[in-house]
Parts: sequence; C-alpha cells; structure tokens
Amino acid sequence: MFALNFIQTSAPVNAGENDFVFGRMSGITRFLYENLPSYEMAGYATFFFVFVLSAIVYKLGFAKKLPLAKNIVIYAFLFFGCMILTFLALFLPMIEGLIVAALILITYKTRLWREKREQAISK
Repeated sequence: MFALNFIQTSAPVNAGENDFVFGRMSGITRFLYENLPSYEMAGYATFFFVFVLSAIVYKLGFAKKLPLAKNIVIYAFLFFGCMILTFLALFLPMIEGLIVAALILITYKTRLWREKREQAISK
C-alpha cells in the first residue's frame, strides 16, 4: 500500500499525456473518467456498467430456466469475464455496444411478447 501511494504521488502528471489518453478512450468511459471525482471510482463505475449491461444482455438473449446453483455459477463467470471486458472498455466502445445489444433485445422481446399475446387472443 505504501509503495503504491509513493508511486502515485511521485509521478508527475503531464497534461499532454492525459489529453492523449482521454482522446483515445471511448465515449462513455471518457465521460466517466473525466467527471467522476477519482480514477478509482470511474474504474468501478465502468465495471458496474459493463457487468449490469452484460447481465441484461445475457438474460434477454441467452438465459434459460436453470436451477439456482447453475445461475450462480453462470453469473460468477460473467462477473469475472466482465473484469476483462472492463479493460477492453477503456479504449473500445464496449458499454456503447452493450447498450445497443440490450436495446435490440428489448425490442425483440417486446415484439415477441406482443405477437404471443395477439395469437392467444385470436384463438
């Protein structure tokens, strides 16, 4: 812990390097890193968004009825996989892609539900 604090406080912050890194970040991630009080909080927020959106996309597109233990295992692997996706989300539009995927799946599920309801009424 001491060494980490020493490294953080002794390294000079170059505004040109920050601009270069922020310029290469994806939109939502850059917004989080520029507007949250600390980089640590921005990292946790990025992970939170990646995990929640991945869980939504999994639930809407791929989930089947499974026992509780199997669901726990699946979401645990999803949690660990999202750690890797969080690193990719720094410079690739992962959050944006997950938002688009969630919106497409929500639209699909809504239309599917509506069609099933209309078929049930017409029978």
